[in-house]
Amino acid sequence: MENEQQMPMHDGVDNIVYVRSVKVDELPDDVQEQAAGLDHIYAVHNTEGDRLALVRDRQLAFIVARQNDMAPVSVH
Repeated sequence: MENEQQMPMHDGVDNIVYVRSVKVDELPDDVQEQAAGLDHIYAVHNTEGDRLALVRDRQLAFIVARQNDMAPVSVH
């Protein structure tokens, strides 16, 4: 599984993104294959709920968001 995907930039002031844990078995088969051996991965979503990226761990999700000038917030 790739560690990060490109995240689209927001033109507006609101650049908050949400980071949440996702069960690998709830994802499409091709993503499950890329996440071999992992039970959970982390998704980064915009404020409209669109998934912007999937990464291996929470820390990486926050790094990817910040690298793209986004403000990550954890969702439980």
